[in-house]
Amino acid sequence: MGNCWVSGCKTESPSDGIFSSSSGGESRRGSRKGNVLSGSSSRVSSSSVPPTPRSEGEILSSSNLKSFTFNELRIATRNFRPDSVLGEGGFGSVFKGWIDEHTLLAARPGTGMVIAVKKLNQEGFQGHREWLAEVNYLGQLSHPNLVKLVGYCLEDEQRLLVYEFMSRGSLENHLFRRSSYYQPLSWSLRMKVALGAAKGLAFLHSEKAKVIYRDFKTSNVLLDSSYDAKLSDFGLAKDGPTGDKSHVSTRVMGTYGYAAPEYLATGHLTAKSDVYGFGVVLLEMLTGRRAIDKNRPTGEHSLVEWAKPYLTSKRRIIGILDSRLGGQYSLAGAQKIAALAGQCLSMDAKCRPTMDQLVVALEQLQDAKDVDRNPKTQQRLSSQRMGSGGISRISRRRSVEEVGNHKVN
Repeated sequence: MGNCWVSGCKTESPSDGIFSSSSGGESRRGSRKGNVLSGSSSRVSSSSVPPTPRSEGEILSSSNLKSFTFNELRIATRNFRPDSVLGEGGFGSVFKGWIDEHTLLAARPGTGMVIAVKKLNQEGFQGHREWLAEVNYLGQLSHPNLVKLVGYCLEDEQRLLVYEFMSRGSLENHLFRRSSYYQPLSWSLRMKVALGAAKGLAFLHSEKAKVIYRDFKTSNVLLDSSYDAKLSDFGLAKDGPTGDKSHVSTRVMGTYGYAAPEYLATGHLTAKSDVYGFGVVLLEMLTGRRAIDKNRPTGEHSLVEWAKPYLTSKRRIIGILDSRLGGQYSLAGAQKIAALAGQCLSMDAKCRPTMDQLVVALEQLQDAKDVDRNPKTQQRLSSQRMGSGGISRISRRRSVEEVGNHKVN
């Protein structure tokens, strides 16, 4: 730890940061004329999704997925009853259902295997190409930190996807929804989720998969009963560059606040684009703030722009940490995560770590004693906030409405 992986990168991180190079400059938002980039509450038009390299017949015939009939899924979800709805988004609605774990036939509610059935809204923004992209990637790839796709339904105009049920819902809900069901995530659980999500992205970037996820955000990180993180929604995923190519040229798509600046400016997509999005999510977990929140005061709408000046100061980092943590974290651990986030958010993509490097760093933090609960943190937190009206104002939480698509949860 501490060795720069690319020479010439400017170092701005705290002296005890995990890596020695970090970001310089401010993040930018926006898109080139003609590009398609969704807000956190909307998705792109299905007509914009680049075609998959393989034909539909090849994808469906080569996947190890069950082809369900529409009637089988209708029975499994109790005729898509309203009280079975788990969430809704640009794709349509997601329903809870039950199937026999051996035969995969519809089972009585409360028996067999619980599933989540995503049903395409035929008049929605997302369409057949994104549906096919999900089947393409999740039909070929298997990893503990990718959500499991059980099967699909393609019958007349009906398009459905059948996933394993993720009982804890999305990371987005746990960070931002205020309800008795979604309790604030502890520091140790946040670090567990960060590591699991990092492993999922690292697998996608590996030689085996060579996939760029392109839409990494809190609503696409789902949690099982043990808070193990799994990536979902592969509708915007792309095959990575091949041969001597350094990037994939594509129309800019994704979600505001998470897209890397060089991707916004040029349409050049690389694995480092995902690393930038990972840095944004690390910031969300640190601060309890959304990537884009226009309910915040002027100057605080963009989380990256607002938080970056605080990431390189050991003294000021306390002022932006999520108050819902209640001081139950190690200040040294928080400083190291802030340093990691800053490095992921470097304006120079070459200066960002790889996901493999991030996995190693997060594993070391999990094993380190200084990321466990520190009884002195609460006292130090209180004294610094009492002594600085500015920091106190920064750390106040404001109630905001939840935005963004509900995923399979």
